[in-house]
Amino acid sequence: MKSPLLASASPDALSGLAGLDARARDIFRRIVESYLQTGEPVGSRTLSMSGVSLSPASIRNTMQDLTLAGLLASPHTSAGRIPTHAGLRLFVDGLLEIGDLGKEERREIDARLAGRGRSFDEALNEASSLLSGLAGGAGIVASPVRDVGVKHVEFVALGPDQALAVLVAEDGAVENRLMRLSAGVTPSTLREASNFLNARLRGRPLGDAVVEMKAELDVARRELDVAAARLVEDGLAAWSGGAERERALIVRGRANLLQDPETAADLERVRVLFDDLEQKEQLIGLLDGVGTAEGVRIFIGAETRLFSLSGSAVVAAPYMNGRQRVLGAVGVIGPARLNYARIIPLVDYTARVLGRLLDGNET
Repeated sequence: MKSPLLASASPDALSGLAGLDARARDIFRRIVESYLQTGEPVGSRTLSMSGVSLSPASIRNTMQDLTLAGLLASPHTSAGRIPTHAGLRLFVDGLLEIGDLGKEERREIDARLAGRGRSFDEALNEASSLLSGLAGGAGIVASPVRDVGVKHVEFVALGPDQALAVLVAEDGAVENRLMRLSAGVTPSTLREASNFLNARLRGRPLGDAVVEMKAELDVARRELDVAAARLVEDGLAAWSGGAERERALIVRGRANLLQDPETAADLERVRVLFDDLEQKEQLIGLLDGVGTAEGVRIFIGAETRLFSLSGSAVVAAPYMNGRQRVLGAVGVIGPARLNYARIIPLVDYTARVLGRLLDGNET
């Protein structure tokens, strides 16, 4: 049964699991669990000694069937088998048993993220380091989309053809944008445009308001004179995306990726993975995508274009504010042979704590 921590399992994976009889399912589960623990191919003799009540010949036949089904593979000339990425997906969606975090681990996460006097930005950095240390992969955090309401906007003339567009957020942050003024803009035009925007933006998150205001520009053109309407349009263009562009991607623990023997043996794969971790916009896009479904999301190998060449896996979860709006995400990146049973609850609980801290900082 799928863990409540996980997002919905893929239909293909669940149908594949339903197609296995009890014997094949037991052998498949044992192979995957052994591989995740040791990183070594698993042979029929090992399974026979582990308590499978079948002859080595019967076990080999079942392993061959699982290989033909695309769930197992035989690396090099080894007689043993390892799970394919499709096999890992099947295991994670249908057979993985996920426990809960112990009280000590919860206390450690709480203490490290909510340290005395720690700001939310510092907590984000600590979350990345914490996940890297506890999970053994690279910890990743996408900083939040700013969800702060607008307090005041104003256009300030700097000269006959230049103005400063000033936006003050309810948390005190100030954004300034230099703007080129078109002919015909007077001090009364600046006041008219400022009043128009204040009436519609005040108290609302900038991202939401800008999207809606762009749809209302036709109305603005009818209510304002030509110069003021153009100023409103230029001001919205200057502010839109400002908070989005400044989003940070925090990655800690790259060195952990060299500790896995399987990964370290393939230095080209490590190089590709390190290059992938430098793709800030693509990584943020991947993390933002986990907010489309409730629970922890897992991507294995080619399930993401970003990590298809390195064959890596990502375990990620969104963190959200008290209004259940997804603002960012945290996760762990590592080889496909991650300890999913341990990492999934770590990522889930870390995301929940960050959500609570974010609410506390907003009040």
